Amino acid sequence: MHLIILTGLSGSGKSVALRALEDSGFYCIDNLPATMLPLISHHVESAQYSKVAISIDCRSAGLETFPSAIEQLKASGNQVDVLFLDAKIETLVKRFSETRRKHPLSNGETTLAESILNERALLGGYSDLGHRIDTSNISANTLRNHIREFTKHTNNRMVLLFTSFGFKEGIPLDADFVFDVRSIPNPHYDTALRPLTGKDAAVINFLESEPIALDMLADVKQYVQKWLSSFEQDNRSYLTVAIGCTGGQHRSVYFVEQLSRHFQDSEYKVIIRHRELDRKTTP
Repeated sequence: MHLIILTGLSGSGKSVALRALEDSGFYCIDNLPATMLPLISHHVESAQYSKVAISIDCRSAGLETFPSAIEQLKASGNQVDVLFLDAKIETLVKRFSETRRKHPLSNGETTLAESILNERALLGGYSDLGHRIDTSNISANTLRNHIREFTKHTNNRMVLLFTSFGFKEGIPLDADFVFDVRSIPNPHYDTALRPLTGKDAAVINFLESEPIALDMLADVKQYVQKWLSSFEQDNRSYLTVAIGCTGGQHRSVYFVEQLSRHFQDSEYKVIIRHRELDRKTTP
């Protein structure tokens, strides 16, 4: 059985993700008590479900048993992938305020922000159990695309995810490594290059004429390559490498494109995301 366990903070998009998993052919169960996880294998196999997605959140009973339950399921021969959705506190506050929903941990004595912080403390230890997605700056449609992409790449080999971003929009919460390329000359100040991106030939030529850009790219390649095996031996399913520049349009995009091209020739699967470009093109 292929089992995806979906968890994360309230308001981070778990409902959207669960529907996307259902559209991808998974039998979905919402808010299952963590204590029932070890039992789920027998019940769904008897019903002839080979792909199952289970949502577990702060309301779930027996959260402390979550890590051991995952190990039990894996020991039984199941493929188990954990998907943790996260978002910045200001994003979550805005989403709850806009929908006027009550936070699950609200008790009438805590503010919305305090309830979110309490939930983060409750679930924070589980964010490293699998793949983490920061939904702060992405639309529901982009999240659905990420979920579909996730279901295609879940297997026994680690997936390398390279994402570009702009520091002015904040560092991605789901990054394992963050590299800052703002010290490289910025194509933004060339009026002819400003409307282009790091995918365009003119920007590529500009950056590759700068020795500092090529030196830094070589260093990042070497660093990532050196530590890949260490992360894979730690049973990581995903490794997210984030490259940031000021606006997330030129330098970071160029670096992600070059890194992905380099590592696509390896035994690892590679996924590319351009956070700021995706926001411009996805409704």
